[in-house]
Amino acid sequence: MMVYLGSLQTLATCKDVAGIAGNVFAFGLFLSPVATFQRIIRNESTEQFSGLPYIYTLLNCLITAWYGLPVISSNNLLVTTVNSIGAIFQLVYITIFIKYAEKTKKLRMIGLLLSVFVLFAAIIVGSLLIVDFEIRHLTIGFLSCATLISMFASPLFVINLVIQTRSVEFMPFHLSLCTFLMSTSFLLYGIFNFDPFIYAPNGIGTILGVVQLLLFSYFKKPSREDSTEPLIVSYSSTDA
Repeated sequence: MMVYLGSLQTLATCKDVAGIAGNVFAFGLFLSPVATFQRIIRNESTEQFSGLPYIYTLLNCLITAWYGLPVISSNNLLVTTVNSIGAIFQLVYITIFIKYAEKTKKLRMIGLLLSVFVLFAAIIVGSLLIVDFEIRHLTIGFLSCATLISMFASPLFVINLVIQTRSVEFMPFHLSLCTFLMSTSFLLYGIFNFDPFIYAPNGIGTILGVVQLLLFSYFKKPSREDSTEPLIVSYSSTDA
């Protein structure tokens, strides 16, 4: 019995360490758009940048933060803390984007932001109406997992661009490194907490992070400097 309790304590400690590390590494991702928004503020224009990534990341952070609360899942508060902080960062970025966007983009971004809040409120109310805790956990877990996987899949565009251009200009090393470290941390966190809704999507994020780092190592040219701006330029007429 003592050995069993000791093993549980060790797992809990490892889980907490991994979760705290994930929170720390996440700041690298949250701060990555700062250079872009410095440019937007400096030029007083959003130019051809898209606001959609911040809208989508906000929704993802809100849903995942909700999943981490005790009312939905057990022992996942570190998931809630990192995603709550992430949501605050996205709100700041969206506010700046709306302030400097032209009228059409501004109205569209406001509409999308309101839609996110309405959808998130519906998710909260709908989940609380589910009396059975396990069904509630599974429902929000699958939803959170789906949004996380789709978010981690977004670097596929950049990976494809790097392969086509044989250049890492639009794939900053620090962003790829933070993606790998954060995903790996929460992969371990989910494993130690026996939570597939955490380790499954972060396992995918870890693999994509490794691919990005390998591509960076392969295509990096010593004579070129890293790009300091993440690739969020709109390539589609559907972008905000």
